[in-house]
Amino acid sequence: MSGLRIPVEGPDGSGTASAVNVLAPNPSPMTLDGTNTWIVGGADAVLVVDPGPDDEAHLRRVAERVDRRRVTAVLLTHGHPDHSEGAGTLGRMLGAPVRALDPRHRLGEEGLADGDVVTAGDVEVRVVGTPGHSFDSLCFWLPGDRAMLTGDTILGRGTTVIAPDGDLGDYLRSLDRLRQGAEMLEATALLPGHGPVLADPAGVLDAYIAHRRERLDQIREAIRRGARDAREIVEMVYAEVDRSLWPAAEMSVAAQLNYLKTL
Repeated sequence: MSGLRIPVEGPDGSGTASAVNVLAPNPSPMTLDGTNTWIVGGADAVLVVDPGPDDEAHLRRVAERVDRRRVTAVLLTHGHPDHSEGAGTLGRMLGAPVRALDPRHRLGEEGLADGDVVTAGDVEVRVVGTPGHSFDSLCFWLPGDRAMLTGDTILGRGTTVIAPDGDLGDYLRSLDRLRQGAEMLEATALLPGHGPVLADPAGVLDAYIAHRRERLDQIREAIRRGARDAREIVEMVYAEVDRSLWPAAEMSVAAQLNYLKTL
């Protein structure tokens, strides 16, 4: 929704040395090309991140891409259905646990939290807590590839909606954390939950942070000009956005209004 101009590389089959995207067939204004399911690992063992919808053809395609490799776990960046709905089915199909921050989405006893390290053979995945888009959002750092799987915290196009179970204050802190990490770790790619792979992680995060600050200024100005509720703010601030996306914009405005009340 933002109009951000960010360098990209195409979705299905894209990725890094250790991660490849299998694109789910659920395109929409909110999911862009569809959900990116990531297969992460090497020649002998892999992890599957965000199986996406409970779509038999997609899950079978993921299983085919896994081939004979052992699946050590299915990981979820967060529990929204377009990322998690097929996780239980895929986990049972592949004989793998489903690990998530939210216990409601797990298959097996083991969860997932900030600071955890998960391995698939010699490939290491480090879990980074990034609440904001949702309360349970996580990102996954691949140190061997200097790449971050970002779920819905960073998208391949546009900007992230703050969902009703999210929080803008948390989101801004998560963006700051990712920005610091991108520089410190010399990250080279962001692998989002929707849309293409992003080059220049530090530049992308700078653009995201600046855009959020700009929107907050625009909302303050809309209120000063007499906007009385989220809908009226959307009509002023998001006038350039396709009207089909206005309900999502209203969610983001509501989150921004809640955030401004805390300042």
